[in-house]
Amino acid sequence: MKANWCSMTVVSLALSTAALAQPPGGGPGQPPRLPPIPAGTTVHRDLAYVTNGHPRQKLDLYLPANARKPPLIVMIHGGAFKSGSKDGQNPVPFLEQGYAVAALNYRLSGHAVFPAQIEDCKAAVRWLRAHAGEYGYDPSRFGAVGSSAGGHLVAMLGTTGSTAKFDVGEHLGVSSRMQAVVDNFGPTDFLQMDAHRVPNGQVHNTPDSPESELIGGNLQDNPEKVRNANPVTYVTKDCPPFLVIHGDSDPLVPHHQSELLAAALRAAGASVDFYTVKGGGHGGFADPNVESLTREFLAYHLKPGRQ
Repeated sequence: MKANWCSMTVVSLALSTAALAQPPGGGPGQPPRLPPIPAGTTVHRDLAYVTNGHPRQKLDLYLPANARKPPLIVMIHGGAFKSGSKDGQNPVPFLEQGYAVAALNYRLSGHAVFPAQIEDCKAAVRWLRAHAGEYGYDPSRFGAVGSSAGGHLVAMLGTTGSTAKFDVGEHLGVSSRMQAVVDNFGPTDFLQMDAHRVPNGQVHNTPDSPESELIGGNLQDNPEKVRNANPVTYVTKDCPPFLVIHGDSDPLVPHHQSELLAAALRAAGASVDFYTVKGGGHGGFADPNVESLTREFLAYHLKPGRQ
């Protein structure tokens, strides 16, 4: 029987999940302003997870002070698959909760079309697991958190853990499976986005939409490429637990996209909790349940007996 982790006592985070997903900018062309890293944190920046790879195939690793074999949170940024950076990710709330954190860069759609992005994310996860002994976090407790395009990629990580389809490059004998996934308003089936968009929402069935640029062609002309990029395609009962969060007034990624993923996970017998932010747009949620649910979900699945 599935445990009711939501019934636990909720402890509010000091920082909002909205800030975690998209910290406020430091001005045009400037990196986001992030809160200071907690004292005692060890930071390793620009670690290459592919030998002699693309400049984007790097990650930042944050290790909390005085933590023995902590779980690892893998943070994957958004940006419509064509922008964004690990430098905009805020690891502070997770560090304060005792997690190690890895913030990833991956090749953008202007560098390479799908599946380069998920291949990079899986290569990074394998690298992180292969180097767990060196850096001291627990290789058996990996969670993935992402928003928007990052939500799509963490959902792909979660649903493809039992297939080697996107495993290329190094450390192929190491698993890229996650133990928990938090998907914040990520797209799933690109072909259904326009049919369910809110009035005046973004149009996706155009050659220059983020999704068309990701797969390398107009969506309607490339249904097989769209299917390959859809995390629902790979859902099985062996998927890790998912927490899916989405605003029902999202103008960029229709709420229906997360409905599709949650329904597929439930139908397969996998564990999924789906939370709708009433009146919520594309992130920046004021709903306090978002941060508490995220915290409790990750603690339940990555810190058993330690909440």
